[in-house]
Amino acid sequence: MPVPVMNGFTSLDRIPEERVTDLITRRIITGEKGMMVFWKMKAGAHAAAHSHPNEQIVYMVSGRMEFRLGSEWRTLGPGDVGVVPAGVEHEARFIEDTAVIDVFAPPRGDFYTGGGAYLK
Repeated sequence: MPVPVMNGFTSLDRIPEERVTDLITRRIITGEKGMMVFWKMKAGAHAAAHSHPNEQIVYMVSGRMEFRLGSEWRTLGPGDVGVVPAGVEHEARFIEDTAVIDVFAPPRGDFYTGGGAYLK
């Protein structure tokens, strides 16, 4: 799904929701230098171990997930945040229905073409 660069204002409800798997949906907003992804993960979803050249900031809106950053595992819940440096391996297991906001800089180029083979 191509993701256009956005300028100005809109409502999150006007951003198309993409079904990534049976357990995962996302809405993507992209600017020139950054990207926000609004995720909904059902319990049992898994973002398998992966890394990317983008810095990632994670904000937990609701639910719970077990998140591995490098070799450290943490259980994250509403209000928790994390920063994933570029190139660092990480993964997440969703133990409840969860809403997460990720911010990437620069934008994830692979998301323009539906990337996310590591998502299950």
